[in-house]
Amino acid sequence: MKNETTYSEAIEELEAIVNEIENEDISVDVLSEKVKRASILIGICRNALHTTEEEVKKILEELNQVKNQ
Repeated sequence: MKNETTYSEAIEELEAIVNEIENEDISVDVLSEKVKRASILIGICRNALHTTEEEVKKILEELNQVKNQ
């Protein structure tokens, strides 16, 4: 079974990465890895937002159809 990161988990980890970058003396190697991970997390967030937006649109369309019957 695939262990998928949730939107909330991704945001929490992104906040931690930003905090580390802003408040710590990080080597270039570590910084590179942090930025790569942040990029992955941003993708997870974008996908989650897109999926949620599509689901909400579908629900609203269904509600409008019921209302118009």
